Amino acid sequence: MPFLRVLGKVGEPVRPVDAVAGVSSAPNAKPDDMTQTDPPAASTPRLRLRLTPPAEAIVRRGHPWLYSESIREQNRAGEAGELAVLYDRKDRFLAVGLFDPGSPIRVRILHVGKPQTLDRAWWRDRLRQALGRREGLFDDRTTGYRCINGESDGWPGLSLDRYAATLVLKLYTAAWLPRLDEIVGLINEELPNERIVLRLSRNLQAQATEVQDGEVTSGAPVEERVLFLESGIQFEAEVLRGQKTGFFLDQRENRRRVEALARGRRVLNAFSFSGAFSLYAARGGATSVTDLDISRHALDSSRRNAALNPDDPAFRRCRRDWVQGDVFEWLRDARAEPFDLTVLDPPSLAKREAERAEAIRAYGLLARQGIGRLRPGGVLVAASCSAHVSAPEFFGAVRESARRSGRSHRELQTTGHAPDHPATFPEAEYLKCIYLQF
Repeated sequence: MPFLRVLGKVGEPVRPVDAVAGVSSAPNAKPDDMTQTDPPAASTPRLRLRLTPPAEAIVRRGHPWLYSESIREQNRAGEAGELAVLYDRKDRFLAVGLFDPGSPIRVRILHVGKPQTLDRAWWRDRLRQALGRREGLFDDRTTGYRCINGESDGWPGLSLDRYAATLVLKLYTAAWLPRLDEIVGLINEELPNERIVLRLSRNLQAQATEVQDGEVTSGAPVEERVLFLESGIQFEAEVLRGQKTGFFLDQRENRRRVEALARGRRVLNAFSFSGAFSLYAARGGATSVTDLDISRHALDSSRRNAALNPDDPAFRRCRRDWVQGDVFEWLRDARAEPFDLTVLDPPSLAKREAERAEAIRAYGLLARQGIGRLRPGGVLVAASCSAHVSAPEFFGAVRESARRSGRSHRELQTTGHAPDHPATFPEAEYLKCIYLQF
C-alpha cells in the first residue's frame, strides 16, 4: 500500500499515489511528480470513523492513540496500514491516522487539525523533522543513537536507531507493514547507511508473513553484531536478535552521570546486561566494577565489550569481576562485601497494568537491598523502564526504602528521558532514574 493523499471534503475518495520511489503506473510520469495517478477501476470510499465525545476531546488534545472502543461509527471494514480519516459529531475533519484492525489501538494518529495531503513530500518532511531534532546532539564520538522515537516524533509505532553505518528499523504495529518499501526508500534518501535491519515486536512476528524479524531490508548483509561508539567507548549491538534494537541506547545520559560519580569507588552494576554502566564507571576512575546478572549471555556480552576497549589506562587500572546470579538473592546476603556505588537497572518489572502493584513493591525491595550494601558516603542509582509504573510511584518506592533504612541520606537528582528519546504523552514516559547518597 503506497502513501495516500488525504483531502478535506467529506465523501471524496482517497486515491493511491502511484509515483512513489521513482515508480509510476502513469504513462510518461516523472519520478518526482507526486500528482501523477491513474483513476482507480472502482472508487473505494475512504475509511471514515466517528468517535465518542470523550475520544474526540482526547484526539484534539494531541494524544496519538485511538482505541477500538472509542469508535462509535465506521463506514466499512478497513485494512492494516490504510489511512483512517476521523470526523467529529458535526461531520468536520478531526484527524487522520494509520488503521490497524488487529490491535486494541485501532488508529495511530498522524495529523490533527486542518486537512493535509499526506503525499511523499509530507512524509519526507516528517522524517527530516525527526532527524533535525537530533542535530547537534552527538559528535563523532557517539555513533549510536535513536533517530525516530515513535509517536513522540510523529511516527507512531515505529522507531529507528543508528549504530554507526547500520540502521535498525523496528515496527510495533502491522499498519506499517504495507508501507515498508516506501519507508525504507525515504530513509535511504535522507540518512546515508550501509544497511537497514528490520526488527519486529513480538506481537508482529506472528502476523508478518512476507518479512521476518532480523532481516536486512536494504544494503549489505551483516553479522549478528555491529560496532559503534558511545561517548568514545566502543560497544557491540546485537542488531539481528538482541533486545530492543540491539542495545539500550536510552540510558546513555545516566551512564555519563555514573562516570562522573565513579572516581575512587567500588562499583556494583546489578542487572548489568552488556556492561555499559560498568565501562563508563571504569573510565571514570572506579577502583573495581562488579557486573551482576542472571544471564550468562549478558555477562558474555559485557566481557566482549570490555575487550573492545583495551587502550584506555583507566580500563586497565579498574579490576573487573563478573558474577552470574539472581540479583534479589545476591543482594540479600548481608555478609557480602559493600560497595561505594550501586547501579540498579532491572528490565521492566511491569509489562502490563496488572503487574503494576507488584512491580512497585519489587522496586522498593531492590532499593532496600541495594542501600543495605552501600558503604557510608555511597551512592545508589536506581532506574525503572516500566511504563506502567509512573515516575512518582517509582521515586516514592525508592524514597520510602531510603527513609526506612534509618540512614542519613540526600537526594542528588532524578532524571527522565534522553534527548533522542523524547516522550510527548504519558504512556511514552517509561524511563526514570533517581540518585541518592548515604
